[in-house]
Amino acid sequence: MKAEKILIIGANGQLGSALTVELQSRFGIANVIASDINFHKTPEGQCEILDVTDYDALYKIVNTYQVTQLYHLAAILSAKGEASPLKTWDFNIQTFFNVLEVSRLCKVEKVFFPSSIAVYGEHTQRVNAQQYTNLIPTTVYGISKVAGENWANYYFRKYNLDVRSIRFPGVLSYQTLPGGGTTDYAVDIFHKAIKQESFECFLNPDTTLPMIYITDAIRAAIDLMAASTKQITVRTSYNIAAMSFSPKQLSNAISKYYPKFKITYKPDFRQQIADSWPISIDDTKAKDDWGWKSEYNLEQTTEIMINNLKPKQLFN
Repeated sequence: MKAEKILIIGANGQLGSALTVELQSRFGIANVIASDINFHKTPEGQCEILDVTDYDALYKIVNTYQVTQLYHLAAILSAKGEASPLKTWDFNIQTFFNVLEVSRLCKVEKVFFPSSIAVYGEHTQRVNAQQYTNLIPTTVYGISKVAGENWANYYFRKYNLDVRSIRFPGVLSYQTLPGGGTTDYAVDIFHKAIKQESFECFLNPDTTLPMIYITDAIRAAIDLMAASTKQITVRTSYNIAAMSFSPKQLSNAISKYYPKFKITYKPDFRQQIADSWPISIDDTKAKDDWGWKSEYNLEQTTEIMINNLKPKQLFN
């Protein structure tokens, strides 16, 4: 049986840093290539500096390593993307085109493309948002993800390129700092609490959004990629669900560990973005097709985040 050679693009980011470690543990350090435009901390094992906007550089890496699986995680996120809409569109779309074309020509067996709840918009059912529904996003990030979903479907149908995708909720992790997403308040708030600082939230206290703990998110991606082709019936992007909570609910959970923790609210442009996203997600297709099931709730996630961030703060 041929060994997998797995390339991660965006290995320095929130998903990528955790995914690299997990894939190395499953497939061996020698079989995982971590790539990014730069690294804050160089990961163990195979590592490549890659600007994924450079088609030739990407082709060289994929061809040299004879990559069999590719995880494309590089993107400009929702809130940061609104500061430079055209740059965000150009980067998110061009990099995915590069990935699709290189993967097609080099015969990569499987490609993973992360989508997002940002694909939803004001005309989506906000409670229990369906797998197949209107997708009219209000951010350029969401627009780029809808386009990416459709290109993934196109490349599968036209070229039989096995592209798989998940619409991720907001991801909570302690491994990296917030990266410019609308849901990233839910990471930043932990850093402030542990430093015994107050937190000013850019969303209203009762703004409920779907969230997922990083371990669930990574497992979902790997499980989807491990599923047989016959199991995959959604060739745009799968809904997955884990938990939904508001800033107030998260603050209350943190206050059990830090009773003096203070939070204030000053909604900005990100409030309008959040108001266009669902409160909860229907992930029936993912459950039925490849056995998806979340494992972490708000209370478990809060405990894990605090226990892992406390030692980090000692050295800051």
